[in-house]
Amino acid sequence: MERRLIVVIVLSIVVLLTWSALVSKFYPVDNTIVTEQRPQTTTFTPPLIPPSAVKSLPQPPGPQSSSYIHSQANYDLVFTESQAAIREVIFKDYQNSKFALTHGLALGDPNLVFTKKSATHNSLTFVASDADKKIIKRFIFYNDNYNIELEIELENLSPAPLQINLPLMLGVLNFGGNQNQARFQSVVWAVQDKTSHFNGRGDKFFDKVIFLAIRGKYFCAIVEPELDNYTGFIRKINTHESEVGLNSPEIMLQPGQRLKKTFYIYLGPQELQIITRAKPDWTRVMYFGIFNFIAHLLLQFIGFLYGLVKNWGVVIIMLGTLIYTALFPLTLKQMRSMKHMQALQPKIEELRKAYKDQPQKLNKEIMELYREYKVNPLSGCLPMVLQIPVFFALYQVLMRSVALKGAHFLWIKDLSEPDRLFTLPVSLPVLGNEINLLPILMTIGMFIQQKVSLQSASGGSAEQQKLMGIIFPLMFGFIFYHMPAGLVLYWFVYNLFTVIYQLRINRGR
Repeated sequence: MERRLIVVIVLSIVVLLTWSALVSKFYPVDNTIVTEQRPQTTTFTPPLIPPSAVKSLPQPPGPQSSSYIHSQANYDLVFTESQAAIREVIFKDYQNSKFALTHGLALGDPNLVFTKKSATHNSLTFVASDADKKIIKRFIFYNDNYNIELEIELENLSPAPLQINLPLMLGVLNFGGNQNQARFQSVVWAVQDKTSHFNGRGDKFFDKVIFLAIRGKYFCAIVEPELDNYTGFIRKINTHESEVGLNSPEIMLQPGQRLKKTFYIYLGPQELQIITRAKPDWTRVMYFGIFNFIAHLLLQFIGFLYGLVKNWGVVIIMLGTLIYTALFPLTLKQMRSMKHMQALQPKIEELRKAYKDQPQKLNKEIMELYREYKVNPLSGCLPMVLQIPVFFALYQVLMRSVALKGAHFLWIKDLSEPDRLFTLPVSLPVLGNEINLLPILMTIGMFIQQKVSLQSASGGSAEQQKLMGIIFPLMFGFIFYHMPAGLVLYWFVYNLFTVIYQLRINRGR
């Protein structure tokens, strides 16, 4: 029974890991009900640009398009000057990592051509005009954080009333590049007290947006209009790109009238403390799936630990130690249950021989044996079952934690990546060309754990134990081999404590 449950748990982990990799690629993730915008007699215009005009969408800068780099203390913004739009953000504090927006904060009129009017350390102004209107886009920066304020001024230059509706694009999601990065992309929007998450691979329209965001693996862009009468849209523009933005009601400007719109923006890392300082409500952007609540608790806890020790490797070791300590009473019960189960193996073997042709009678007699000796065959797996939510929450946190990006520990150069002790000139089956030492050590530790936790048995039970003692560590080694080193380190520490205590129990026999 014990071995079968372990097999089920291992297979569950394989399925869940595979599902987490596939779900963001093929299916939306939406944790609330989204109100689809229905046709109605309003003055709203279609999303950004109609499908028939896709070819006229602003394109990334080419030989005839000028770029302008605006530098702040924490990042560089690469602008496409003719669009007054942010092409990408380069984060200086995170190994110059790039976050692409393509047409970030562009206005939805492809005929508008902007020129840079003025630039200071704390502001950047672009101007576009034609015979009917003048538009000023002013970016206001705050050097000590990732907040930006965007002011858009509209002026009617014509002698007649002018109707204007300029959708504001937040950015473009590109799913055609590096899939390790693309599968983490998503769109987030808040409506009143509800927050929705969508993978962005299709069309959606929604009303009364409080804020709208796009996420990458490590960074995000958030826009919140000063007024709450905006609708949002996600529109697939080709096989591998979707545009995300805001629509506003049509504006009627009288001759000579001016109007200013204001948007509050965050362009920065997905770090809980940093986003909280920017605006606490924006932390709703950080979503980690079904175990989101546990993941946020872990985020806050490991942030607290890091404040004490200032080393992420030590933080993960401390986390594994503390979780093992918290679950120790259940772990002790598990070890005792396994010991009792092993003591009953000779009796179970006798029952199997006596009732080998009567499977129903055999199961009944085994259950009677358990009741007689007060053994619960399921209690041994309880600590592992409780570990699964923590494990998957930690998996999501470590996979998306920009704080771990580039974090060193011993020989590990980056805790957010496999530890890569060295690379081979040729690629090996399963392992590839990377030799990751930590998963190998973890697998060896699990072999030892299986060895010390099993007593000698007879018959088919002994063969099953030997077989599982080999298969179980190899399966975990395969699953963990290309995972982030931080996650493998956590699991290695947890199992190391299990082995040490099991050895102590064995000595006391």
